[in-house]
Amino acid sequence: MVKKTSTVHRCAECGYETAKWLGRCPECQAWGTLEERGTGKPAITRVAAGAPSAPARPIAEVDVEASRAKRTGVAELDRVLGGGLVPGAVALLAGEPGVGKSTLLLEVAYQWAVTAGRSLYITGEESAGQVRLRAERTGNVHGEMFLAAESDLSAILGHVDAVKPGVLIVDSVQTMASPQVEGSPGGVTQVRAVTSGLVALAKERGLPVVLVGHVTKDGSVAGPRVLEHLVDVVLQFEGDKHSTLRMVRGVKNRFGAADEIGCFELTDEGIVGVPDPSGLFLSRTAEPVPGTAVTVSVEGKRPLLGEVQALVSSSGMPQPRRAVSGLDSARVAMVLAVMEKRGRMKLGDKDVYVATVGGMKITEPGIDLALVLALTSSLHDVALSPRLVSVGEVGLAGEIRRVPNVGRRLAEAARLGYTHALVPPDSGKIPDGIRVLEVPDVASALNAANHAK
Repeated sequence: MVKKTSTVHRCAECGYETAKWLGRCPECQAWGTLEERGTGKPAITRVAAGAPSAPARPIAEVDVEASRAKRTGVAELDRVLGGGLVPGAVALLAGEPGVGKSTLLLEVAYQWAVTAGRSLYITGEESAGQVRLRAERTGNVHGEMFLAAESDLSAILGHVDAVKPGVLIVDSVQTMASPQVEGSPGGVTQVRAVTSGLVALAKERGLPVVLVGHVTKDGSVAGPRVLEHLVDVVLQFEGDKHSTLRMVRGVKNRFGAADEIGCFELTDEGIVGVPDPSGLFLSRTAEPVPGTAVTVSVEGKRPLLGEVQALVSSSGMPQPRRAVSGLDSARVAMVLAVMEKRGRMKLGDKDVYVATVGGMKITEPGIDLALVLALTSSLHDVALSPRLVSVGEVGLAGEIRRVPNVGRRLAEAARLGYTHALVPPDSGKIPDGIRVLEVPDVASALNAANHAK
């Protein structure tokens, strides 16, 4: 028994359906993505019982050994994945062009061939010869690595049948097409169909699949947003073109923490993991410089020391300039307002420039206190102690709020030689090797910073 069909409009980004056209999708908030699809599928009101594919069992009797994660051989990537690639899992690695996605996955294919078995690398953007040249340059050539230049989904399935790999890498999903679906490669329909086909392949054969995805100008994964819901793991590959540092950030992970990061360094010889990246985000100067403050942020389970730099100068313009790099500009504006109101500092007629060191991006509120200290240091042209770190969130009333994992942050700071720390009150157990000063508000923090030597 079915109901009468009707005309529907479907969002090209997330698949949301509605009977009438709307300028903005209510589900994903994208503009101009609703397209008329003619008659919609009939709504099913009654379903007959069918034979199950396998009988249901108590969850304690389900075998988990076959689903254990297998290490890729790239330690920093395994950290983000939660231990490695799970059989049957589909991971999406997204990033800007030229950031190093293909180089990283070529390293994964090589390490897998060395330690686990056969790997199959499908390239749709380069010829097989071009990939071979890059593999020779980076030292990633092995007899168990298989390479094919294809852009047809059915041909990829044929290669999988012939090679029988332990891992499949597809670079990239936007260049692949399915012959059963209309549309050009990279279009919404084709990307959705290709991804669905590869997900079905992975689940059916227990084959881990890694997909490369492009990103749009705003940093989101290109193609339909439903693509992120189809896969098991979404990784964001980030990096400044003017720096060799690269970061793999977990956005979604069904098998581990979704906020872990892995650090890499991209060189002429390839890409290598950086297991201890804290020193990369600190400047090296012989003497302390006004306008700099060191803080400790937590990315996943990893504490990272970072340096916040600020420059406050007199403005000759009617509208003072505000420039922010590596931090949340809205959060910086809020901290400036708190300093002017609660700290009684005149900043409304000043140009303010704020940045992080080494291309580090920090969005958590735990760095607010370091931002306050850096701005004050630059405003008064007085350098802070080079052995001082600060951790804390600044509230609108000027109070310093607690942040999670203070002990882990301070332990990392003490390991790198810092001797003093400014933290919010009641921050929990403090590790040995560092002297802690608890500051309840912005005024107390500024006073303590001036006396910390």
